[in-house]
Amino acid sequence: MAKRDYYEVLGVAKNAGKAEIKKAYHKLALKYHPDRNPGDAEAEGKFKEAADAYSILSDDDKRKQYDTYGHAGNGFPGGGFSNVEDIFSAFSEIFGGSSVFGDFFGGAARSRSRGRRGASLRCTIELEFSDPVENTQKTITIRKAETCDTCSGSGAKPGTKPDHCPQCNGAGVVMTSAGFFSMRSTCPRCAGRGEVISDPCTPCGGTGRVLKDKEIALKLPAGIEDGMTLRVGGEGESGENRGPAGDLLCDVHVKPHPLFKRAGADVYLELPVGFAQAALGAKLEVPTLRGRADLKVQRGTQAGTVTRMKGEGFPRLDGHGRGDQLVEIVIEVPQKLTKEQEKLLREFAETEEQNISPERKSFLDKVKKLISK
Repeated sequence: MAKRDYYEVLGVAKNAGKAEIKKAYHKLALKYHPDRNPGDAEAEGKFKEAADAYSILSDDDKRKQYDTYGHAGNGFPGGGFSNVEDIFSAFSEIFGGSSVFGDFFGGAARSRSRGRRGASLRCTIELEFSDPVENTQKTITIRKAETCDTCSGSGAKPGTKPDHCPQCNGAGVVMTSAGFFSMRSTCPRCAGRGEVISDPCTPCGGTGRVLKDKEIALKLPAGIEDGMTLRVGGEGESGENRGPAGDLLCDVHVKPHPLFKRAGADVYLELPVGFAQAALGAKLEVPTLRGRADLKVQRGTQAGTVTRMKGEGFPRLDGHGRGDQLVEIVIEVPQKLTKEQEKLLREFAETEEQNISPERKSFLDKVKKLISK
């Protein structure tokens, strides 16, 4: 099923400001919040859809990427929440440490936020210049904190379980009163987890996580460019206390090419052409990203002329066709001539003086006027 336009999801115009986007999102989030719609799969789907849209449109860089490429660019960077807990954890980061829903739904929302989201990881993927011509898959190995298999992430020794923190009574926060004011702060004993572990798991030392090497297959879309970032949701470090995993952010580096240069979906190539070929015209075989192709050099082609080879560039990320290959003609002047070549060129030069080209004649006329002043 095709994704709906993010602006349509939030019901805002494409030029909407951040405040308007945030207001629209809050309205939808409150309407479709799981605590208000228990067991309603459709409401949960709309809740995730709104969160996905907000995560993109509230971020300047992600919004610019989306406005340029649409959903084709979603992923470097992009949104996409795998579950409701992932959304709550993301809100905790966006709204300064507490869930935006906590004030509306009390303990239900706060209990979900005890599990801390895992850290996001970053890596660099190196591609050959021609790799983005088609969809590419790269396999990388990263070392990261994963949920402990022995205790399933609880941190407690098998056969035991964590106890409610006696200081905060499992709430994860403590209240401090000072006159008319009350302040809520993270419980110092359980660090906000709401639980304490009396008998910790041996392999993970009670943290619920262990370091592991993991192979990850990355799917890179055709047309991806140097400097872009691919976001792989849920492939960062596992969360603490069974919280959602972070993301893996992969920075794309494309190696330079000895012949080609890239500008968006277009490819640029400088083509050396002999003086005679440019003057008389020629049919030349030139390299492209996909092999070789014929290029017709028109009779009388001038240095700096750019010829466009349609569809010989990279695929566009928005899925609308391919870019072009732009070929700039560079006239090659021979540095060494045979006696026969020099003789022929001198004869040609004499005929040039008798048949001056319109461009040269115009230039000489302008020079004469300047001198005569």
